[in-house]
Amino acid sequence: MQFRPNDIPRPSPLNWSPAYDPPPTVRLFGLPIINTSTDGALTWLCARLDAGERTRVAFVNAHCVNQAARDATYRAALEDADVLLPDGSGLALAARMRGTHIVENLNGTDLIPALGRRLAASGHSVYLLGGTEGVAEAAAASLEARCPGLQVVGTRNGFFTPEEEDGVIADINATRADVVLVAMGVPRQDVWLRRVADRLGAALTVGVGGLFDFLSGRIPRAPMLLRRTGLEWTYRLYQEPRRMWRRYIAGNPEFVVRAALDVLPPKQQALRQADLTMKRVIDIIGAGCGLILAAPLFCMVALAIRLTSSGPAFLRQTRVGQDGQTFSLFKFRSMYRDAEARRAALVVQNQHGADGVTFKLRRDPRITPIGRILRRSSIDELPQLWNVLIGDMSLVGPRPPLPSEVARYTPAQMRRLEARPGLTCLWQVSGRADLPFERQVELDIEYLRNRSVLMDLLILVRTVPAVLLARGAY
Repeated sequence: MQFRPNDIPRPSPLNWSPAYDPPPTVRLFGLPIINTSTDGALTWLCARLDAGERTRVAFVNAHCVNQAARDATYRAALEDADVLLPDGSGLALAARMRGTHIVENLNGTDLIPALGRRLAASGHSVYLLGGTEGVAEAAAASLEARCPGLQVVGTRNGFFTPEEEDGVIADINATRADVVLVAMGVPRQDVWLRRVADRLGAALTVGVGGLFDFLSGRIPRAPMLLRRTGLEWTYRLYQEPRRMWRRYIAGNPEFVVRAALDVLPPKQQALRQADLTMKRVIDIIGAGCGLILAAPLFCMVALAIRLTSSGPAFLRQTRVGQDGQTFSLFKFRSMYRDAEARRAALVVQNQHGADGVTFKLRRDPRITPIGRILRRSSIDELPQLWNVLIGDMSLVGPRPPLPSEVARYTPAQMRRLEARPGLTCLWQVSGRADLPFERQVELDIEYLRNRSVLMDLLILVRTVPAVLLARGAY
């Protein structure tokens, strides 16, 4: 029988001993994070291993929190894990913002060798899965050198096809390993472990991220001074700036905002009302200033549209807003005048499926040449600043759907209509039209669950690179 750290009352981190089951936790970002020392955590994990209790362990750091906020499948994998361990200074900061503290940083690079020494003493075996070709073998050799007597019964790289998965699992089970360490990176490793948990024979499975790279020596660790001061991430950024800049330069500020949001009591009505009032003030100021500054651009775009195709420069379209109320949405016209009449012949080409709720084509023949430029640059959406100014829309919120789309919504999808629709939203800065409709709904609901002025500002900041890169804009 599996149980999780939040299933029963927990003792204080200061007086807990492994005789208690389970150890104390601190709740951060809605997740129960183990809050004890390395010795306490390892003693408890080994006690479960000795008892044959199946245990899935995941590490949680700032990057994991950001990823989980965007990826519902990964979030579910963390929520279903038996043990979540705090990794890095970000979790310590989030705990301090909630008025508590993390007893010890339980990162995998330090914890796993300590676990290996206990496994060597108890006679338990371990299997290493992950990394590129040869990395798992080098990591195993390093682990055996650090943990004399440790039985590493198998290794394999982490790159295999879905067709090869059954064979990989069979190979692992054939070794009768007690512990499986999986280094596939976040979110893949934890999602995979959750999916195949019932098929692996090992009692203890752990997603260890980039551990094998550090153990093998492929990537050196930061100097001890940076580790002790919580600045190890700066060394990783220095080592691989092109790969890590998004995680740290963009991700760290995003995490701090999420930590601040996590502190706010979401059900406090006075705070919520103040937040909504501030949101409306920002909408009025932002839309008003935007309309004034964009006025010359409006004139040039309108003229370009009229000169290149017949019809009006502006388009008025009925959309569904908050609580199902319809309103007239304004856009620059980007299609030929007969676009709606030609739609039926193109339905089978819909990238979201012929029966999809929304209709999108990468190369829609109904779009005019100037319209294609307007869509790629998102300039066609600028007239909606007027909708924001008059209160039909907000700068940030779920995008307003067509009535024909709402008619096909499920009851769960109707939740998108609980807020004032927005000019930009969480899924527009996460892939836009490239995302399937179901994922768009998940992100809209995620926004509604956590919305605040701080979150709106974060989305507005992320909108700038999303517009410049034009990913999913067509």
